Amino acid sequence: VVGMKMIHLTPKLAETFYQEHSTKPFFKGMTEFMCGSPVVAICLEGENAIQFNREIMGATNPQEAQAGTIRKIYGTGIDANAIHGSDSPQAAEREINFFFKKEEIFS
Repeated sequence: VVGMKMIHLTPKLAETFYQEHSTKPFFKGMTEFMCGSPVVAICLEGENAIQFNREIMGATNPQEAQAGTIRKIYGTGIDANAIHGSDSPQAAEREINFFFKKEEIFS
């Protein structure tokens, strides 16, 4: 963990962050869920960090996630699946820059 903070997303921030999903049926529920309580943004660094994080997160749909994964344990649906994780280095860069200032990353 090279960066971590707790924040409360506004509807505008949540909609901006998830803009690539704006035409999907779960978008409204997902952005409302993300604004319902504070979220913890975490920046991870290390070999295969994205892949490893996605493995412990589980499948996007909690009902399809493997036992013991975060989404299987805490997710209640696609629009409230308990955790978000970058799916590529490009997405990670965009998402880290969305949540963190350069001086908030300690690597």
